[in-house]
Amino acid sequence: MEPYYHSVRLDKDKCEGCIHCIQRCPTQAIRVRNGKAIIVAERCIDCGECIRVCPHKAKIAERDSLEELAKFTYTVALPAPSLYGQIANLKDINALLSALKALGFDDVFEVSAAAERISSATKKFLKENPDFPRPVISSACPVICRLISVCFPNLIEHILPLHSPMEEAGRMAREKAMRETGLKAEQIGIFFITPCPAKVTAIRHPLESEKSNLDGALAMNDIYPALVGKLGKLAEAEELQSAGLIGISWGMTGGEASGILSEDALAVDGIENCMKLLEEIEDEKLRDIEFIELNACSGGCVGGVLTAENPFIAKARLQHLRKYLPVAMNRASAEEMRGVLTAEKLPEPVPALRLADNLQEAMEKMNRLNAILETFPRLDCGTCGAPTCRALAEDIVRGYTTEQDCIFRIKEELESTGLGQAAEDLIPPPFRKKK
Repeated sequence: MEPYYHSVRLDKDKCEGCIHCIQRCPTQAIRVRNGKAIIVAERCIDCGECIRVCPHKAKIAERDSLEELAKFTYTVALPAPSLYGQIANLKDINALLSALKALGFDDVFEVSAAAERISSATKKFLKENPDFPRPVISSACPVICRLISVCFPNLIEHILPLHSPMEEAGRMAREKAMRETGLKAEQIGIFFITPCPAKVTAIRHPLESEKSNLDGALAMNDIYPALVGKLGKLAEAEELQSAGLIGISWGMTGGEASGILSEDALAVDGIENCMKLLEEIEDEKLRDIEFIELNACSGGCVGGVLTAENPFIAKARLQHLRKYLPVAMNRASAEEMRGVLTAEKLPEPVPALRLADNLQEAMEKMNRLNAILETFPRLDCGTCGAPTCRALAEDIVRGYTTEQDCIFRIKEELESTGLGQAAEDLIPPPFRKKK
C-alpha cells in the first residue's frame, strides 16, 4: 500500500498551469512548477476543493464503475444519506432503493441505518467516558480526520473512537449477505455510493482499521442519470427502507450532532470554518462543548464534490423527507459499542509540516525560513507557483526551489544593474508601482 494513497489525482495533459487550485487548497498541498500543478502527497487530504475550482477539469477523483460488480457473485449497494437529496420529487425512499437494485445490485443496505447505530453508540460513549478529552470530535468525515493528522496532530486524541457509518454499514451488509446467501465474504461485493473522493480514499487506505469493510465506491454524479432513468421506469417498489429521520439527517450539517440529543453539541461545515474551530480547540477555548460534528463540505455531505444536485436544494429535499419518518429504527447495544463499533485504531500523525526530525535542525530551518520571508513582499500573488510567500520560503528551506522563483526578487536584482523600469514591467499589473 502506498504511504499516502489519494483518490484526487492530476491529469497533466489537461493542466494549464493556472493557480486556481493553489489558492483554494486548505492545506497548501499544491504547487505549480514548469507550467503544471504538483500535488504534495503528504499534505493532501482529498477534500476535492481543487476539483471544484479547476476550470480545465485537470483534477479528477478516482472511483469505481458499475462494471466492477461483475467481479463478485453477489453485490450490495450502500447509499449515503445525501443520495436521497439528489432526486427531485422523491416521496418514497423505497423507490430509490429499488432503483439501485435495478442498476444491477442484488441488495441495498442503507448507510442511514448504520448512522443511527453510531448515534446511539456515541450517546453511550459520551456518558460512559467522562474523562475522554473534550470536545469529542466526530470521526465520520475522513477529510476532517486526515486534516487533523496533517495539521492538528495534538487533537487526534479527541477523535471519537468509533467506526464511521460507512464502515459499519459495510460490515452489517456483508454479514447479512453471507447469512442469507451462504456465500463466502470474498464473493460478496460491497459498494458505497459516495458524495466525495475522501470516502474513496477511506475505503482504499482506511484510517480507522487495517482493512475496509467495503470493496469500492461509485460516485453519485456518475450513476445519477442511470438511477433517474430506472426510477422513471419502476413499476413497484420493494420494502427496503430501514432507517428513520436521525439516520437520514446525517446527509446534511447538524444531522449527526442532533442525533446524540445533547445541548452541548456543535455542528460546523466548510473546510475553512472547520480549521478555525480546530485552532480554537487547540487553544482550549471550547471546553464547555461536549461533542463537535465537523463537515469539510459546505452543507455537509450534500455539498460533496461528487454529488449531482445543488446542496441547498438537496438539503431542502432531505428535510422534506424527514417529516414522514419515525425518529429512529436502529440502536446499538453497549456490547456492540465496545466491540464491532469501536475503531481498531485512530489516525496517525502525518509529519507533513515538520521541517526536520531533529529539533535543533528544525529550529535552524525555521529561523532561515523566517529570514527569507522577511525579504519577500508578503503579497501572496501566486506567480511563484506557491500559494503564499511563506509557502515559497518553506519550499526554499526544504530545498525544493530557490529564491529566484519570486518575481520581486528578480526585480531587485535587475534594479541593481540599472534596469529599473524594465524590472518594474516584469511585475504583474496589480502589483506595479510606476511613478
